Formats: sequence, structure tokens, C-alpha cells
Amino acid sequence: MQKVSFELSGEFVELNQLLKLVGLCDSGGAGKMMVADGGVKVDGKQELRKTAKIRAGQQVSVGDLRISVEAA
Repeated sequence: MQKVSFELSGEFVELNQLLKLVGLCDSGGAGKMMVADGGVKVDGKQELRKTAKIRAGQQVSVGDLRISVEAA
């Protein structure tokens, strides 16, 4: 499993924007489609809310990629 760390600059980042910022998709719209397809998990549970607020300490998984969200 590949692991990526993302440093959060504010209180939260929307899930679709996080996917864009780590390079999994080209735009926020493409990120929304990834979430809608059901392939994104937050803390081990499937997440279908495209703009879910992701905060420091949470982990987002897409396939074999795990994104750890850390405070700045």
C-alpha cells in the first residue's frame, strides 16, 4: 500500500479538493466523480459525501493509496 502525507493549512479540506491536491485527479469535479463512484474511504468507511470535511488526523483511502491528513 502506498502512503502519502498531506499537510493541512486550515481547519479542514473538502474531500474532492483533497483528491485533487494530492494528484489523484485533475479537478475538483473529477474528485466528486471518484467519490460518487464509491471508491473512496475515510477512516475505513465508504464516504459518498463529495465535499465531506476532512480534518487533521483522518485517513483517506483510494484503492491501494492511503492519504494521512496532518496538521500544519
